[in-house]
Amino acid sequence: MNLSIKQEIERSLDLGLNWLNKEQNRSSGNWGIEEYPALTGLAVRSFLGHPSPQVLKKYAKTLEGGLGFIRSKVQSDGGIYGKGLASYNTSICLMALMQHKDQQDEAIIQAARKFLINQQSDFDNKGESDNVFDGGVGYGSRWAHSDLSNTHLAMEALFYAKKTYQSKEGEGVDLDWDAAITFVSKCQNLPSTNKEKWVSDHQDDRGGFVYFPGSSMAGERQNTNGSIALRSYGSMSYAGLLSFIYAEMDSQDPRVLAVKDWLTKHYTIKENPGMGPQGLFYYYHTMAKALTLSGITTISDEQGVSKDWRKELVLHLLNLQSKDGSWINDNGRWWEKDPVLVTSYALLTLERIYYDL
Repeated sequence: MNLSIKQEIERSLDLGLNWLNKEQNRSSGNWGIEEYPALTGLAVRSFLGHPSPQVLKKYAKTLEGGLGFIRSKVQSDGGIYGKGLASYNTSICLMALMQHKDQQDEAIIQAARKFLINQQSDFDNKGESDNVFDGGVGYGSRWAHSDLSNTHLAMEALFYAKKTYQSKEGEGVDLDWDAAITFVSKCQNLPSTNKEKWVSDHQDDRGGFVYFPGSSMAGERQNTNGSIALRSYGSMSYAGLLSFIYAEMDSQDPRVLAVKDWLTKHYTIKENPGMGPQGLFYYYHTMAKALTLSGITTISDEQGVSKDWRKELVLHLLNLQSKDGSWINDNGRWWEKDPVLVTSYALLTLERIYYDL
């Protein structure tokens, strides 16, 4: 069964990459808006993730253009970005450069790594977590605060950088991983470990995550004591689990067990739980990363029926793919009406499952 699914995935990847190849801006090498090299980073990673060396040879010039564009966006502070969203763009472009494994990029990678480490919030500059946003990472604008989406993307890039370069770097500068987990924990709806006023005591939220402390895109509900609580939702709950994985937390930690329990109870591929169609392909991508890294191959739904999530998600994505090879979300929240972004998310999700099979 796995062999036939893998063949289906390969066909889908070939179609998707063929479409992405046509969408590249040949003169500059980028995809999408030039100011946001993350879009190019995601597209480049889609090509690099294809299992066939022949495909990589076929698109060598495309990749060369995309990587060249990313290098052209390296700033004097070490970040890789255009006019804004510095940490978001740097995290994704850093992942693309590390995946490419070219020695010429090592200085860029090290500088981008240091840039991301410096994006970690310490609002009172005391090294103490006395501000709820301390330890996290935001979009990189001077007025911005930390959020779970940017934090988990930065943690991902820095986790892989640490694994790849620790032998060369020795005990160099690194992210304050404990502070990062303190921030991440403050985004979790878990009254036993998170004492923030907004934390929900509702069973439907327990263990799940919100966007940042005090704000959930999924809305509010009332606690039993009458206080306003924030609802948990799918994509951020997978981002929370990924954050715990990148921080190499004990799999038996109550926070890890609680988010896995929430994700099991709310498992679906029909929507981003709590958000409906909003951010759906981001949700699929975080889901595939979190579940494969956790070694989870089956999930029991609310009725106790065991589901092969990998097979379900693959067949669902194949069904959603357009004849031209692209994907699109009819709901435009978080740029998901951009077929370059959504197609990259879909391809990366399929590649992740392909290697897990």
